[in-house]
Amino acid sequence: MKIVFTNGCFDWYHAGHAALLKFAREQGDLLVVGLNNDESVRALKGPSRPINSQECRLEVLQSVRYVDRVIVFGGTTVVDLLSEIRPDVWVKGADYALDTLNPQEVAMAREVGVEIVFFPVVGRISTTGLLAKYKS
Repeated sequence: MKIVFTNGCFDWYHAGHAALLKFAREQGDLLVVGLNNDESVRALKGPSRPINSQECRLEVLQSVRYVDRVIVFGGTTVVDLLSEIRPDVWVKGADYALDTLNPQEVAMAREVGVEIVFFPVVGRISTTGLLAKYKS
């Protein structure tokens, strides 16, 4: 069984998230999603985030047909999750490249033999962009 892992805040779920999760699921047999808890979203995105609580975001992700399991985590890296899950593939969004990933995460991925796959750009949908449009 080929295990695929992806992670994110998934705040204000949108079509870009859906496309990412579909793509990730197509990379293997089982998709595990790491979901940032509320505290880590604030640390990454600022004090006005998340828009939706981790309970709401968890429920949304659990309802997505491509997702097999969701793990809520704290902190700003997935080093521990990569070590624990030991997925075959780690899918990152199109807004990342190998040189922009956290070096500790890349080192752990290499240590456990994870293939890093980048989701191709599909438009420029982002929660931050949607929020800016909404506020204006």
